[in-house]
Amino acid sequence: MSGAVETHVFKSEAQQLLHLVVHSLYSHKEIFLRELISNASDAIDKRRFEAVKNTALAAPAYQIRLERDAAARTLTVVDNGIGMSRAEAIENLGTIARSGTREFLAALKASNGGAADLIGQFGVGFYSSFMVADRVVVVTRRVGEDTATRWESAGTGEYTVADDLRAEPGTSVTLFLKLADPDDGLDDFVDEWVLRRVVRKYSDFVTHPIQLYVETHDGDGNGDGEKGDEAAPKAPTYEWTTLNSMKAIWTRPASDVTKEELADFYRHLSHDWGEPFETLNLKAEGTFEYQGLAFIPEHAPFDLFHFDAPWGLQLYANRVMILERSKELVPRWLRFLTGVVESPDLPLNVSRELLQNDRRVKQIRGHIVKKVLGVLTEMKEKDAERYLKLWATFGRVLKEGIPEDGDAREKLAPLLLFASTAEPVKLTSLPEVVGRMKEGQEAIYYLTGDSRAALEKAPHLEAFKKKGYEVLLLTDPVDELLVSALPEFQGKKLQSVGKGEVVLGTEEERKQEEAAREEKAAAHKDLLTALRVALQEHVKEVRLSTRLTDSAAVLVSDEHELTPHLAKLLKQAGHEVPEGKRILEVNGDHAVLARLEALFAADGTDPRLGEYATLLYEQALLAEGTPLPDPVAFARRVVDLMVKAAG
Repeated sequence: MSGAVETHVFKSEAQQLLHLVVHSLYSHKEIFLRELISNASDAIDKRRFEAVKNTALAAPAYQIRLERDAAARTLTVVDNGIGMSRAEAIENLGTIARSGTREFLAALKASNGGAADLIGQFGVGFYSSFMVADRVVVVTRRVGEDTATRWESAGTGEYTVADDLRAEPGTSVTLFLKLADPDDGLDDFVDEWVLRRVVRKYSDFVTHPIQLYVETHDGDGNGDGEKGDEAAPKAPTYEWTTLNSMKAIWTRPASDVTKEELADFYRHLSHDWGEPFETLNLKAEGTFEYQGLAFIPEHAPFDLFHFDAPWGLQLYANRVMILERSKELVPRWLRFLTGVVESPDLPLNVSRELLQNDRRVKQIRGHIVKKVLGVLTEMKEKDAERYLKLWATFGRVLKEGIPEDGDAREKLAPLLLFASTAEPVKLTSLPEVVGRMKEGQEAIYYLTGDSRAALEKAPHLEAFKKKGYEVLLLTDPVDELLVSALPEFQGKKLQSVGKGEVVLGTEEERKQEEAAREEKAAAHKDLLTALRVALQEHVKEVRLSTRLTDSAAVLVSDEHELTPHLAKLLKQAGHEVPEGKRILEVNGDHAVLARLEALFAADGTDPRLGEYATLLYEQALLAEGTPLPDPVAFARRVVDLMVKAAG
């Protein structure tokens, strides 16, 4: 080193900002290596740009090297980029939140209106080095100059600058590393495999080779070339090896990428040993640009339904990963997607870890959702068997999009598949249901419950089966939220057969049915009142049913009340659910009602009326799969009835 050493104080309230960078700005300490490699890549790109105008400034080969010294606990990031002069080192390294790249990009755009593939548009990335290092030394020499500059700081608020020597233009950033502390997220950054992992994770697609000097085991150990000395250990040798693939295949035309390359890239992203079920090429050009690849897996991830499981696509800016999982780019109901999105236009905050919530991010998200829905729609129309396979794996997740994503609801609804009384084996879609609707049918009917087998036996379906009306059988927990968020489809209301009053048929048939029911209700008015009084602790109304053809009684809810299935799900999730009274509907044509009417006519105070009313209520609970409040009392009533019936 030659020349006097100058001591400077950081600008921009450096001590407070350094503390912010080291302790708050980055959530993972390994980010520092991504930042230093990004800066090195920028410097190389600047030199290449200037070499276009002056070929004498070009380097024979551009590269970034990681040099490590385990004994001294140092890690050095070396590039042969444009380097910095003494004044530039003071200006760029001495002012936090100032970036030479940012100034360079501004000058470039001002000169020709072009855009350069440069990153580091904020100048704090370099200071992330102090998360892992007690001291940082930078030796840099600008292209076209003979003298190098040495910049050094312990991150305590000041730094020193002095002249130095460097054989070639470029920059070397040497970190005097802290002791490794894995419990605090501080890995050993002189370890070969730690460096390999971090480079592979964040900088695998940087367009310049990132090299590390690693040990090999070629040679025979004694150097004499003689054979037969098998016991002699082989002497280790060393060579520079490239850590990054530099293959950003999402930037290449789809026709130029082979199926094998896509499968390898998918495995790299997802850590899945299989191949992707479907590949989506993502691209938008114009005033706002992005490109990428997304994959639908063959099999569901094990944590697909874990609420706190991470999801999202990897976000890159000019080949450098900014976010490993960007939730802003895909909604939760597409959380099974894996892939990469890259855009030079996305605004990033100073940490490069979190996207700002602006309209361009929403545009990318909207484009991705539209692309996925388009692919699924085409698959459903042209390859139904393949779509059924996808639905079996991810159908429950796709259903979540109806209550969660109002913008996608219209396009997503036709893709949903359900069990149906009209399809004993196959699943059906809402457009198919509408196409099969009976004359005069004004609603799409459904019933929710735990299983298809139980729902198919529900007494609520009796009148619908008799008239040939189709009913969807909804058994997924999300279905309850789905139908509440999708009140209608193609102008047809979605209506539960377990809620409200139901009158089926054409307008003329409904009038006849209503008139007949009113006549029967008038005939049984006093009995229905007596049954309601006997069951007043359990139900709020007893009325004649238009649902039943075979069963004696059924329980239904008011139009806007919770279904028993939803109430059960809420209780299982730990929510408090108020106990509400429901409606008991009885079959006016059933023999049991005729017997009750005769009993009531003989003696309206007969205690058996209360017992039989309770039995009707309890068998209605059993028929819908609801546990009895008092099974012992129910068993006693049944036995008593059997004894009396036996004479």
